[in-house]
Parts: sequence; C-alpha cells; structure tokens
Amino acid sequence: MKLVRKDLEKDNAGQVTLIPEEPEDMWHTYNLLQVGDSLRASTIRKVQTESATGSVGSNRIRTTLTLCVAAIDFDSQACQLRVKGTNIQENEYVKMGAYHTIELEPNRQFTLAKKQWDSVVLERIEQACDPAWNADVAAVVMQEGLAHVCLVTPNMTLTRAKVEVNIPRKRKGNCSQHDRALERFYEQVVQAIQRHINFAVVKCVLVASPGFVREQFCDYMFQQAVKTDNKLLLENRSKFLQVHSSSGHKYALKEALCDPAVTSRLSDTKAAGEVKALDDFYKMLQHEPDRAFYGLKHVEKANEAMAIDTLLISDELFRHQDVATRARYVRLVDSVRENMGTVRIFSSLHVSGEQLGRLTGVAAILRFPVAEISDQEDDSSSEED
Repeated sequence: MKLVRKDLEKDNAGQVTLIPEEPEDMWHTYNLLQVGDSLRASTIRKVQTESATGSVGSNRIRTTLTLCVAAIDFDSQACQLRVKGTNIQENEYVKMGAYHTIELEPNRQFTLAKKQWDSVVLERIEQACDPAWNADVAAVVMQEGLAHVCLVTPNMTLTRAKVEVNIPRKRKGNCSQHDRALERFYEQVVQAIQRHINFAVVKCVLVASPGFVREQFCDYMFQQAVKTDNKLLLENRSKFLQVHSSSGHKYALKEALCDPAVTSRLSDTKAAGEVKALDDFYKMLQHEPDRAFYGLKHVEKANEAMAIDTLLISDELFRHQDVATRARYVRLVDSVRENMGTVRIFSSLHVSGEQLGRLTGVAAILRFPVAEISDQEDDSSSEED
C-alpha cells in the first residue's frame, strides 16, 4: 500500500489518500472502511444517452464519485472489495443521493475521509504501507491424496491451491497402481508450488504432514529437480522445512506453525508471533487460570487492575457496526498500551485469528493472578440462586 497524502485535524477528523498495490491491500482497506465514512474513487458508471432523433443508448463512462459508505463486501479468496453507498458530491452523470457500487482496483488511488481516525485504524495504515509486511512464509499441508498450498502473510492465510488425487490402496503383490497415483499426486503438488510460491519473497516453505508423507514428497521433488535441472527448486532447497501435522487439511497449519523448529526459524514474522501468543495463553489457562482471561468484561476488569501483560484481540471486533462498541475496543487497546502492556491484533483470516474468534475474539495474559473477578461472579451467581 502506498500512502499518497494524509490530512488529519487536531480532533483526528480528516482524510487519507492511498494506492493499493497488492491483493492483500484490499484486506487492509476492508479493515479501514466503516459505514458512514466518505470514499472518493474512480469508477465505471452506465449512463443512458438520448440522441437528437430520440433514440436511447447506454455508454459505460469512467468518472470519479464520492460516496457515503452504506455497505462493504469483501471476497477473501479473490481479494476483491466492493463498496456500496450514496453519491454525496455533484457529478454530471450521477444524481446526488443515487446509489452506486465502487469496486476498488489495485494501483488506482482512493481517498477515505472519517469524522474520527482512531489509533487502531492509524496503526493499520502504518502496517499496510510498511514494505516489510509481506507474505514471507509459504506452507504445503498434505496427506496421501490431499494437499493445500498456502501463503501465510502477516494478516491472512491464503489457500492458493488444493490438490486432490484418488490413491488406490496397496494390494498384496501389486503396488503399481498405488505408486503411479502417488507419483501423479506429488507431481501436481510440485507444479502448484512452482506456480504459486514466489521464492524471491518467501523466506521459508513449511512441508507438513502426518507420518512419512512429507519426507517421501521432498525426496521425490528434489530427485525430479536434479533430473530436470530445475534451478528454481534446487537453489531454494534450504528454504524447505519439514514438520509434523495431524492431517492435510488447512486447519492443521496451526500445529505446523507451533512447532519449535518453525518458531525459531520464523521468529521475525508476525504470524509466528501470533501463534506463540495464543499458545502461551492456552498454557496459562491450563496451569494458572487466574492469569488467563477471555471475554470483554473479564478482560476489562483485569485492565482496570493494570494486570494485563499481553492483550490478544481480533481485528473483526474493530469492524463492529456500532460506533460505541468499536470505541470500547479501541479504548481497551489504548489503555493496555498506556499501562506498558503488549497488544497483538490477530487477523480473523488467519488460522490463529479464527481460533481466537472462538474465544469471543478478546483474551489476555496477566502479569499477576487476579482471582477476584471469577470470585465476584461466583458470589453474584450464588446470590441469584
């Protein structure tokens, strides 16, 4: 994402002009947009024209519109963002108040105006415009006959290819059908890796599977690379890291990212940091439950006691339609930071973010035990009985 201009007033009202350069920038933009914001961008409008003879025709005309945002639709797989709203600025083709849908495009600038730019949104812009925040981890999660080729960016786990091949069972005295099908499966996975993984950006490729599938696959891949003199794979051989996972399904990627060998290799990436933070939370919940809270009320009480060491919060909560609810989450983040706590904002499109979402989307690891909260709840529940 490229920041072209930023005009903010003292009360944090104002506008920013941005140019999305990568598909993932659409995800960042989706998190910046809220109903009621003002969006100015170039768009195509179908306009009816009447000739001197009275015949009516229609033309598609490119024009620049300013909309008051009414609805936002994001397609996570195609990384496409459509914004519907009403026109709030004079335009020769579109009446004031008329509805229109703008599809934001890569490499075409837009201007977003808000009555209030909060700290979370401003931080999102900083992250989006930082070139270091790119997809630097790829993963192949596989089992016999099924593989998912994924890109793990700081904000999303993108499935780039799914390979499915029916593998017949081994039969006594005749394994040829099984072996041929397995070879065909491996070949398709190798092709998907070459097609979807940009080795100029990716620092590490995780190959995760149950059993010996990953070893057999890597042996096959590099044997073929030597035979065909595939320089791309041979030059990047050191980037491949084999780890265990329980299956070849996408959700098993979280296990692979939790592997200590992976964590040390990916210590500088945001994805590994989030997985580790969530893992630390679960360990704390198991061994010292008075130092691990989840749910907004519990976490807010812990924050009042200045007890929060690490706050884990899903970016989904900052897209809440209710302004007051959203402001409540922003206040929590700002307050934890003021109290010298660490804040980790998880992406709801990440496997770790999905898991945090099941825990209400907000959790905290505390500096010291705070037993009073759960005790108070027990007291109040017994009084109601």
